[in-house]
Amino acid sequence: MIDAKDKPTNLTPEEYFAWEEQQLEKHELINGQVYPMGIYAMTDGSKNHSLLAARLITFFSNHLEGSGCETATSDLRINIVGTNNYTYPDVSVTCDDRDKTTTQYITYPCLIVEVLSASTEAYDRGGKFRMYRQNPALIDYLLVSSTSIEIDLYHKNDAGDWLIINYKPGDTIELKSINLNFPIEQVYRGLTLTPETPTDIIRE
Repeated sequence: MIDAKDKPTNLTPEEYFAWEEQQLEKHELINGQVYPMGIYAMTDGSKNHSLLAARLITFFSNHLEGSGCETATSDLRINIVGTNNYTYPDVSVTCDDRDKTTTQYITYPCLIVEVLSASTEAYDRGGKFRMYRQNPALIDYLLVSSTSIEIDLYHKNDAGDWLIINYKPGDTIELKSINLNFPIEQVYRGLTLTPETPTDIIRE
């Protein structure tokens, strides 16, 4: 196994797939370089992070049963359209037939979800979203807080403009990408929410 400290450079997608199979953790491929998932290596994932992602995956899968759309976990890569870059979102949904022909990644999700943490929030809102929005099929990009009842939706309207909608307690979330409305409390039910501490920061 190649030590993660000895990460290769200038990888082709095929070399990246083969290399990552030998690793203990997932890595993204950006401009030929490999990075621990999320580029900024996260501190240990929180319980709420995992529960929120699992809850949304189950929620979307049940809603889309029989539709031909597919809901994926964080184990499925997304290929950034027109590039050799690959990322791992927490949740993705594709309804595009072109994604049925690939086995190691999808390219045309209509919905992407990232559950936020202090170590990845800036990247999820900035560089990662700039890559994702290159995908013409993407309609909704959902950013889910794991410390408070708060969800931000980046929605592409019919004119191709991205709108930002902030959802708080009492709001109903509307995902036009998969024709689904639900109260925000349905996502957070039963969870104990606590603010992140100063130790939950981006590691240098």
